[in-house]
Amino acid sequence: MSERNVSAFGFDLKPKFVIILIIVAVLGFVAFQSAYIVDQTEEAVVLTFGKYSRTEGPGMKFKIPLVEENYNIPTKQVQKMDFGFRMDGQGGDIFAQNSLKTNFKDESTMLTGDLNIVDITWIIQYRITDARAWLFNLDADSREKTIRDISQSAVSQLVGDRAILDVLGNERQSIEAKATEMINELFTSYGIGVLVTGTQLKDIFPPEGSVKAAFDDVNVAFQDMNRLINEGREKYNKQIPQAAGEAQQQIQIAEGYATERVNKAQGDVARFKAVLNEYRRSPEVTRNRLYLEMIEDVFKGQEGTDLVDKKLGSFLPLKTLGTKSSAGVQ
Repeated sequence: MSERNVSAFGFDLKPKFVIILIIVAVLGFVAFQSAYIVDQTEEAVVLTFGKYSRTEGPGMKFKIPLVEENYNIPTKQVQKMDFGFRMDGQGGDIFAQNSLKTNFKDESTMLTGDLNIVDITWIIQYRITDARAWLFNLDADSREKTIRDISQSAVSQLVGDRAILDVLGNERQSIEAKATEMINELFTSYGIGVLVTGTQLKDIFPPEGSVKAAFDDVNVAFQDMNRLINEGREKYNKQIPQAAGEAQQQIQIAEGYATERVNKAQGDVARFKAVLNEYRRSPEVTRNRLYLEMIEDVFKGQEGTDLVDKKLGSFLPLKTLGTKSSAGVQ
């Protein structure tokens, strides 16, 4: 039997060459289907004939074509879910007015513990921690609904345990922390492989009427309190340094005065000891000198002083001590 040439695009191809081309094409297809890439933020779940086989990390990976298939799960990405509002694209510019949608009253309207109605918008941030559980324990069409229902149930329960003024006031952080803890407990019990990393209450709106008026009064009171606290801190920061400076100045003055008094006392003691030593050597001379020094100190700066001799009962001849008379007699 002779080989016949196959004509294609004007070229005569031999059957062997055609077979080789087919084999190369099949091998290329198989090679293309067997390789896949797992991103740094992902993990790949590999199934063999639809049954779980293994979980692959980031990098270039290989599988058996037509036998194994892979599903890349973003386990390293922190995702966000909005409640009571929606951002177009889930993470668009929050300042863009056309990207915010708020008519989700079925999620935001809640009943408080004192039977008041409040509108709350919040978000949760979560991350897939178990790619296998995420793939097998949740239906692909109900994953978002499951997360949304569980989160909404937890927040509604926490709001229902508190009075409206507590929800509007100082219980916000407590609700956020306990909501994260409660949602994670429910996720763990359901085994869906998801971890909530944070819950954040965005806006809390009281109902119209007396409750809103009371809430506005509370807000005004908080603002007045903060204003008075800031004014008090301003005065404190102004007065305390000034008072500290004045106190330091008085301390320095007192220390200088104390040093002066001590030095003067030490000088007086030294002078007294010197006089005492002189007195012990020459009592009469020292006594007369001390008396004359005392007289000098008493009459120092005095003019026209008259000295009277008590024995004679008359003025002494020299009336003007320390001065010169017109006749030149001292």
